[in-house]
Amino acid sequence: MNTFIIGFSLGFSLILAIGAQNAFVLKQGLKGEHVFWVCLICALSDAILILFGVSGFHVLVSKLPGLIPIARYGGALFLFVYGLLSFRNAWRSRHALTPSKIQSSSLRKSLLTCLAFTWLNPHVYLDTVVLLGSISTQFAGQARLFAFGATSASFVFFFSLGYGARLLRPVFARPRAWQVLEVLIGTIMWSIAVRLVFMS
Repeated sequence: MNTFIIGFSLGFSLILAIGAQNAFVLKQGLKGEHVFWVCLICALSDAILILFGVSGFHVLVSKLPGLIPIARYGGALFLFVYGLLSFRNAWRSRHALTPSKIQSSSLRKSLLTCLAFTWLNPHVYLDTVVLLGSISTQFAGQARLFAFGATSASFVFFFSLGYGARLLRPVFARPRAWQVLEVLIGTIMWSIAVRLVFMS
């Protein structure tokens, strides 16, 4: 049980800080749009990567350094474009958080965007595959329990964020609050994109 708790705590701490993926989940939760599927995609993606890392895949990733630059620059480009769209929405938008007035996205578009935030982010591989995979080697015979704890943290976090966002809807009944959110999301996207390009 102690191994499960360690895995859960470490996994939760790695995804707690707000980032591109978390900002997207929060926005979907506020809009009440495809929340279940977006949260499920995020949690399942984390689970797959964690299992890869625990199964020894982190060793292969560490021996193929060419994969990281590809993910880095591809992710930076995606984040730049998405951030630009957020700034544009903040400039053009004058609506409050009223579902009938918010431009909705199809399930397919939402899921593809969610997958891009997850799989084009090199930090995801470093955190889940390399870091968690390496730490799991310290728990001989209990690596699967460690992985179960870490994946459980992902499910708890993303579904709590997605469905808990509805508690903030009264705040976003004001148009200005929605504009501030769009600017915040755009800023987060661009700051992460810059870090990806100039990271050592």
